[in-house]
Amino acid sequence: MTDLIRHIVCPTCSAINRVPATRPALDAKCGTCHNKLFTGHPVQVDGKAFDRHVTRNQIPVVVDFWAPWCGPCVAMGPAYEQAAAELEPHFRFLKVNADDEHQLMARYGIRSIPTIMLFSQGQVVAQSAGAMNARAIVAWVKSHATAGSTA
Repeated sequence: MTDLIRHIVCPTCSAINRVPATRPALDAKCGTCHNKLFTGHPVQVDGKAFDRHVTRNQIPVVVDFWAPWCGPCVAMGPAYEQAAAELEPHFRFLKVNADDEHQLMARYGIRSIPTIMLFSQGQVVAQSAGAMNARAIVAWVKSHATAGSTA
């Protein structure tokens, strides 16, 4: 990655977009589907979209592994939304339904939910299990991002 251009995966169609660093990222739109590249909301993804976001985004990616039947997961949902709104466009926030993505759960050895993981350039930078409030999520992401990201 150069300092002038970043690759950003579209949250709507998963197209890879080249976004100049000099352009305000919050104004950027996908060249394929023309939707905004940053919405301030987490993106619900399947395994294929997860892999594309984690490996092709040139910004760190925060992933919430959750399930709709999990009380702590549901309770943490609004806090995760708030953290996404605060930290985008410097981070991409994804949500993965653990019930639908057993292979991802096994690949990363996730045994409890909610689990949040931070990825940078396709590699796991940090992982935390258990529900957090928005302030704790933001602090956790920022504290680990400096160790393994470009944010």
